[in-house]
Amino acid sequence: MDVTARLAAFATGPIEAPEDVRRAVRLSLLDWLACGRAGTGERVARLARGLALDEGGAARATMFGGGRVTARAAALVNGATSHALDYDDTHFLHIGHPSVVVASAALATAEAEGANGAAVLDALLAGLEAACRVGDWLGRGHYEIGFHQTGTSGAFGATVAAGRLMGLDAGAMGHALGLASTRAAGLKNQFGTDGKPLNAGFAAEVGVSCATLARLGATSAPAGIEGRQGFGATHAGAARDAALDGLGEAWVFPAISWKFHACCHGLHAMLEALREVRASPGEVTAVRVTTHPRWLDVCDQPAPTTGLGAKFSYRLTAAMALSGVDTAALASFTDAMARRPDLTALRDRVRVATDPGLADTAARVEVETADGRIRRAAHDLAAPPDLAHSEARLREKAASLVGGPEAERLWQAVAGLAAAPGLAALARTLAPHEAALA
Repeated sequence: MDVTARLAAFATGPIEAPEDVRRAVRLSLLDWLACGRAGTGERVARLARGLALDEGGAARATMFGGGRVTARAAALVNGATSHALDYDDTHFLHIGHPSVVVASAALATAEAEGANGAAVLDALLAGLEAACRVGDWLGRGHYEIGFHQTGTSGAFGATVAAGRLMGLDAGAMGHALGLASTRAAGLKNQFGTDGKPLNAGFAAEVGVSCATLARLGATSAPAGIEGRQGFGATHAGAARDAALDGLGEAWVFPAISWKFHACCHGLHAMLEALREVRASPGEVTAVRVTTHPRWLDVCDQPAPTTGLGAKFSYRLTAAMALSGVDTAALASFTDAMARRPDLTALRDRVRVATDPGLADTAARVEVETADGRIRRAAHDLAAPPDLAHSEARLREKAASLVGGPEAERLWQAVAGLAAAPGLAALARTLAPHEAALA
């Protein structure tokens, strides 16, 4: 299948998407803004921003935390910053985090190009959909062998978004995607280091750079993604051609999973199921959690003693949830919380089992109380989201990350984007304390 040409035609053609698809994109944009704003104090964010400021160049795009630099540099900084907390959205076809890459590339390019809000939303739609489709085309084997799809398939989505905002035609877009195929990168062995959020930043920067070079006339191999020595063949890609079926007509991005808990995504299905259980922690005699065996190597720390360890513990986060601790709040994951006596006592009543027949996006819980009753619940993160419910929770999440008044300002900027003649209001949300961003 001619993957590169199909993506190029989609990326440069009309974007006709129903309102629920556009609403999902707006919600992910809000989540990206809140995560980016909250991540500005992280080490990797400070390092990336320092690099961009030291490098200098034309002040054309805004960085989280303040300062205006080249679009390419802003994309790198904003991608790394918004992924620094690892609290951004995930797509299970993409097998990674699409919005931190695509939104970072799109907003930086849109500022530099003087685009209006409607053009930004169309570019986000195209880029996010392309990232998810390419991630699905590459498949789980690409991820399992060690590639980080946030950095790999994300780079193609970023290229689509940036190239669309630059007005590339299908031929130039194909060259931009081919250039991205020789630059897209990202390894899972960077997890736990600054390299993981930088994978997102690098991918966003790749998108802007490759689109810019294609606009200037740079050429590339016409089958850079799908060719015999193309990206898929050399990066353990499955070349699952069905992943592109219905491109531009049916939309896969709205199956996005937003993080509502400040911990490993492997714990989220369990925590969502526990939201349906009503039991006083003092009455709980036993808790049974069933998950896919894949997660045991990731987030089954049985008795963590640190806040970081708590983010990877079924047993402790289950105890936190049943005790009314807000698992959406970053401040909940502290060393003191991990050692709190009532929580460790309840933690020790939690047992974790596995079921290989269970989807790796799902979990089941059973909570037994002293009166002999057993309360059961289940949740699958892959289930289509209720967008009204998701909007309310994302606005609550934003308020917990940046404060209520600022979260409302973020939401108003996103909600009004489609009619905005420019990006001044949205850009100001990245660095609200700067005097002149317009």
